[in-house]
Amino acid sequence: MAVKPASEHAHWSSRWAFIMAAVGSAVGLGNIWKFPYEANSGGGGAFVLIYLGFVFLIGVPLLVAELSLGRRGQLSPIRSMEKVAKEEGRRTAWSLIGWSGVIGSFIVISYYSVVGGWTLSYMIQTVLGNLQGITGEEAVAGFDALVTNPWMPLVWHGLFMGITVGIVLRGIEGGLEKAVTLLMPALFILLIGMVIYAGVTGDFAAAVSFLFQPDWSKLDADVILSALGQSFFSLSLAQGSIMVYGSYLTRQVKVGKAAVTIAAADSGVALLAGLAIFPIVFAYGLTPGKEEGLVFQTLPIAFGQMTGGVVIGTLFFGLLTVAAITSAISLLEPSVSYLAETDKFGRKKAAFIMGGAAFAFGSFSSLGYGILSDVTIFGQSIIGFKTYLTNNLMMPMAGLFTALFVGWFVSRKAMMDELAMEEPWFRVWYFLVRFICPTAIAVIFYHVVIGF
Repeated sequence: MAVKPASEHAHWSSRWAFIMAAVGSAVGLGNIWKFPYEANSGGGGAFVLIYLGFVFLIGVPLLVAELSLGRRGQLSPIRSMEKVAKEEGRRTAWSLIGWSGVIGSFIVISYYSVVGGWTLSYMIQTVLGNLQGITGEEAVAGFDALVTNPWMPLVWHGLFMGITVGIVLRGIEGGLEKAVTLLMPALFILLIGMVIYAGVTGDFAAAVSFLFQPDWSKLDADVILSALGQSFFSLSLAQGSIMVYGSYLTRQVKVGKAAVTIAAADSGVALLAGLAIFPIVFAYGLTPGKEEGLVFQTLPIAFGQMTGGVVIGTLFFGLLTVAAITSAISLLEPSVSYLAETDKFGRKKAAFIMGGAAFAFGSFSSLGYGILSDVTIFGQSIIGFKTYLTNNLMMPMAGLFTALFVGWFVSRKAMMDELAMEEPWFRVWYFLVRFICPTAIAVIFYHVVIGF
């Protein structure tokens, strides 16, 4: 199949559109429901400090690396990596980094869209008043009834994928840009409103202590890996999303400044999410559950008891849905862009094909709590195995080889020309991406997967 020239590649219409898209890619369900729980189980402030350290010492340098590779290649992650490797006189086997990102993002969206479907379901249930006055037992039973139903998880999974495909098939300006420039400001407004509400009506002091008081006794290798994985997943690193978004960048955008902005916004949302959720949880004397339990079992009890719970619950699940959609479109985009840049596939056809494939592959995850609940892979549930494969194996490995490629196999002059950073900042970034990033990722990866 002939590949369309890079000159035909679409571009963001403005820096603002790109920032909103990249922040939308980074800000997802992991920020709003997973980070607060991980922070508490990992020692509160101890986890937060480790996480922020990973974000800015490893995440930002890798963000810069992926954005620069995408912009230089002006093609999908696979072909951008192949093109840059050829230009640097390196083996085209480096395109495996791009393949890992495209395949990894496809695997992630196949289960991410399942959870996105749950958020849609709960938003509708809240609007209809179905959560009013529910007890703890009813909240647990309601969630179990949803995920174990033979068909309803597929319906919500399909609806969520339909929304995602509908945005992606419209292209950069007509689809992605319009979606993120509308949805991301709405997300920030909703989140800030939730924090203000939680601060006024909830137990804010308990939430601050819960999230930020360091408990160094809980800090171990697993917690450190969890913080690294959270920073990777939260920033959409090594999934192809950032690289493909970088391919739509023009030379006028300062990649370094953009990466810091994205990381700061992403981390800010994660911290604000905790301050929006836990004051409400503690004010109603509830015990924080783990991830799904917290969002779909614990919080509905609070929304069902509070005055105006229908409105607050709807806003919260609306916030979750927006975060899920903005991340989902970035997860589908790498595989769609790969197909769409060939003569055989246009964008619309590529979006339908990859969206349909993601729905079909995700159907196993959707039914993994119901009729396929007895199916395990290496002792894990279907979603559990996919999560471990992407978060603990594929992303760290792809991040490691991205750092090695940019730091050691792309010429220093080429990177200076591409980034156009001031010399002192370039030296800091270059040191981090050459030495700190690969060393930290390799040590943690080795310790957890192989063991000392």
